[in-house]
Amino acid sequence: MSAAPSILSAIAAGVLLAGCSASVDVGTSTPKLSADKLATTVAEKLAATTGQPKPDITCPEALAGKVGTTTRCTLTADDGSTLGVTVKVSSVEGDEINFDIKADETASPAPN
Repeated sequence: MSAAPSILSAIAAGVLLAGCSASVDVGTSTPKLSADKLATTVAEKLAATTGQPKPDITCPEALAGKVGTTTRCTLTADDGSTLGVTVKVSSVEGDEINFDIKADETASPAPN
């Protein structure tokens, strides 16, 4: 039996994580968090909050370290269903980007 429904229900319950952060390499005036590092950080935070295994998260782009910047990531469950996750920069302190994570309330079913 797949754990996908329990993972998605735990996360889709409106998970809002405030105060997540990640340090980045600053090669320009605006720090950026790579798409891979962002996905890993989001997955770790969601797993810690829900008590579920680390989910499969993909983010399409790097997150610019500018307050108010947002990006959308996707959580894909074992059964192929997906859940959108919004990441929004709340503050930037040097090379550390602080962001909030908000999961959508409903998941999209797996494609047939």
